[in-house]
Amino acid sequence: MSSPPAAQLVLGAIADDFTGATDLANNLVRSGMRTLQVIGVPEDDLALTDVDAVVVALKSRSCPVDDAIGDSLAALEWLKARGARQIFFKYCSTFDSTDDGNIGPVADALLERLRATQQEHLRATHTEQSGSDQTVMVPAFPINGRTVYQGHLFVGDRLLNDSGMQHHPLNPMQDADLVRVLARQTPHGVGLLNRATLARGAEAARGRLAELREAGVRHVICDTLDEGDLDVIAAAVVDLALVTGGSGLGQALPAEYRKKGWLAPVEHPGRLMPSHGAALVLSGSCSRATLGQVEHFLARHEGMALDPLALAQSDAPIEEALAFARARLTAADGPVLIYASAAPQAVEAAQASLGAARAGELVERALATIARTLVAEGVGRLLVAGGETSGAVVSALGVGELRIGEQIDPGVPWTQTRVAGREAPLSLALKSGNFGGVDFFTRAFTVLSEQTNQSAGQQTTQQRTQQRNQGEEGA
Repeated sequence: MSSPPAAQLVLGAIADDFTGATDLANNLVRSGMRTLQVIGVPEDDLALTDVDAVVVALKSRSCPVDDAIGDSLAALEWLKARGARQIFFKYCSTFDSTDDGNIGPVADALLERLRATQQEHLRATHTEQSGSDQTVMVPAFPINGRTVYQGHLFVGDRLLNDSGMQHHPLNPMQDADLVRVLARQTPHGVGLLNRATLARGAEAARGRLAELREAGVRHVICDTLDEGDLDVIAAAVVDLALVTGGSGLGQALPAEYRKKGWLAPVEHPGRLMPSHGAALVLSGSCSRATLGQVEHFLARHEGMALDPLALAQSDAPIEEALAFARARLTAADGPVLIYASAAPQAVEAAQASLGAARAGELVERALATIARTLVAEGVGRLLVAGGETSGAVVSALGVGELRIGEQIDPGVPWTQTRVAGREAPLSLALKSGNFGGVDFFTRAFTVLSEQTNQSAGQQTTQQRTQQRNQGEEGA
């Protein structure tokens, strides 16, 4: 391989799924960081011109623990080779994982690798980071209703285990006490930075973290009720080698980077090119939020459901879905929906017959095949709901990098990427299952149109200015 290109990243993030990566990248862009999202660990020759943060999107949330650790460490090495000042391990704001991991084991592996190389890192980047022997766990995203109090995670006004996440097909969450959840995933100490301490400010929070470190606590769950708590946490942890959490913390960190002089002001960090092509929605998520979005969409547009049991018999449902979409996409009368989203009872029935892993694989393969086929045939605006589904679709399309645009709803931006065989960029939105308002599937395309029309107008103005300046120079 060629030598790594010279670059000084402020933040290097490792996300355990594709929608989570986009969620974090969205908040970084909104907070003024020039952000590139890459799918998997990229090649060494990837150019990082004018980039403040890179988010490496993995598919490591629900895979075997050893695979998650290996992929995460590979991403860490790539990011550290580019001088990342801080590492961010991004997982879902609902902390979904199993008692075996993967959140705890991956965080442990990242800390241990960082600690082993800390002295070299400090010499190379001249930072003032504290030892790599402790990190924080900040899953909260208050604007999306994810809060933590006394170590318990809430989704809206419900405890995590009563929010619908107890029915998650891969990682059912049946305990809202994150200290207890994480303690089952790691042999190291787990503690709590509570709301009362945060209310006293960043200095008090730093002091409490130091006390916990002295007591041998490696992982610290952080209470978080509002945006102000995120600001306090960001100020307290900006010098840690590793932070972990949801995208809410990513929203607060850039202000602290600016205070340190690591970031310069950036104009229009989320500008996209004009969008072209038919509009398609693919949904594999079975979350309550997505089920509501599917119902809302179907009351206004056409859609077709995929049944995992039928997919297990043959590929005929895929061909039927393609025919259904082709007949309607050519009409140019709005987006078309293909979905495998279903109520918990239907999901449980499919899993009982096929097994959870097999049922999920069938749906992911079907939606990925549909995406690859229809994008090749002219779909230029694609919205995908569900983390596992998004990972399958992105892999099928061969996407390597995503330019992050403005957000549709908190945590979900439009992005653009280049796909082989398409002259124009593909506009792509990757939605975590629990995110977005009930009208998300329809409103997203209105937001994209507004964004790209504005960008086209800005580009026209810039072109006219350049032409005028060239004319004056030639006169």
